[in-house]
Amino acid sequence: PVNSPLPENIEAEVSIKVGDKITTDHIIPAGARMKYRSNIERYADFVFEPLDPSFPSRALDLKDRGGQGIIVAGVSYGQGSSREHAAICPMHLGVKAVIALSFERIHAANLINFGILPLRFNANSDYEAIEAGDNLHIPDIRTRVASSGTVTIHNRTRGATFQGTLELSEREKEILLAGGALNLAKKQGSTQA
Repeated sequence: PVNSPLPENIEAEVSIKVGDKITTDHIIPAGARMKYRSNIERYADFVFEPLDPSFPSRALDLKDRGGQGIIVAGVSYGQGSSREHAAICPMHLGVKAVIALSFERIHAANLINFGILPLRFNANSDYEAIEAGDNLHIPDIRTRVASSGTVTIHNRTRGATFQGTLELSEREKEILLAGGALNLAKKQGSTQA
C-alpha cells in the first residue's frame, strides 16, 4: 500500500494507548500470522492482536470515515525484531503518528519510511493525561517536519495542549513530507524521466 503525502494538519483520534516496552510482536504478531506477510490488507487484521483484538476494525472504520489514527505509547516502543510490517500494517489502517515516551531506533526508522510520524512526548505527565478516544489536533505539521524540533499538540477532548519532539535527518524530513519512502522514490523517478 502507498500512503498519502503528509497533510498540513493532523486531526486524529487516539486509536489505542499502550504501555512500555511494546515489541514489534505486540504490534504485529509473528508465528502463525506471518503467513499473511505478503498480503498487507489481511495481515493488518492482526495489528495489536495480543493487546486489543478490536484495534484493526476500529482503526479501519475510522479510516473509512475519513479519519486518521494515532497510537500513544510509553517507553521503548517498537523493541524486538526490525520487521517493517509493524509500520506497514498500521499505515494501512490509517495511523498517521505514534506519540511515545521513547522509540527503538530501527522501528522509528520504519515508521518514517512508511510516512508515520514518530513524535516523542516531552513529559511523562502528558502521556499520563491522554486516553484512547481522545481527539488530537497537530497544526502546521508539514512546517514542523521541515524544521524538526518542537511540535504543539492540542488534545481537544481534554482541552489541553502539550509539546512533542521530532528529531529528523534531512532525508527523513523528505520521506515524511512525501508520505513515505515509496512515495518519495516515485516522485524522484517521475522528475528524472
